[in-house]
Amino acid sequence: MKVHVLQHVPFEDTGSMALWLTRHGAVVSYTRFFDGETLPAAQGFDLVIAMGGPMSVNDEAALPWLRDEKAFIRDVIQRNIPILGVCLGAQLIASASGARVYPNPFKEIGWFPVTASPSRGADSFCFPAVSTVFHWHGETFDLPAGAIRLAENKACVNQAFQLGRRAIGLQFHLETTPEGMEAILGHCAGEMAPGPYVQTPAHLRAATPKMYAAVNGLMDSVLDYLTGA
Repeated sequence: MKVHVLQHVPFEDTGSMALWLTRHGAVVSYTRFFDGETLPAAQGFDLVIAMGGPMSVNDEAALPWLRDEKAFIRDVIQRNIPILGVCLGAQLIASASGARVYPNPFKEIGWFPVTASPSRGADSFCFPAVSTVFHWHGETFDLPAGAIRLAENKACVNQAFQLGRRAIGLQFHLETTPEGMEAILGHCAGEMAPGPYVQTPAHLRAATPKMYAAVNGLMDSVLDYLTGA
């Protein structure tokens, strides 16, 4: 299995997905935009993973590589290559597919539940009825044309979506590990202005091993679904 990862900042890597990739014997390559790396040709990959980051998909003037990344994502989708977008990655899939990305009414930072959308398709990925997952985002998006909403909550209606059989976007972070939590707190704690959906660093650090195991297991299920593993 050949997997390509689109990484926007050093502190948001594949997290728990690294174990899934190892178990499946994946050969993993990266485009690390923070190091000025360029994108490969899209063909030949069995899975593309677009990770998160603190920038906006609308920052093309300051970060012109975003245009190339969106074009790459469009090519991946058109080639029916499985692609998973996490947080910024989900917003990039939405933007590359012609949908609007914009500030959400609320920042959502912390462990909050999402519910499976009743409008999901019969053949789409099936989230549990309720899952408590880790969030760190301030923007949201409209669903791309033809996309199906997979999960939602009161803070942000479009929490997860599926476009066709091979593209899934997640606003939340199922790949989070305790080490990843510390990394994002170390780099982005300044974003944690008080709000109805912003928890304290102490609350974030109080997450139990059972909570991490649940979200990481759900991420494994998403990857299994996308790749037919």
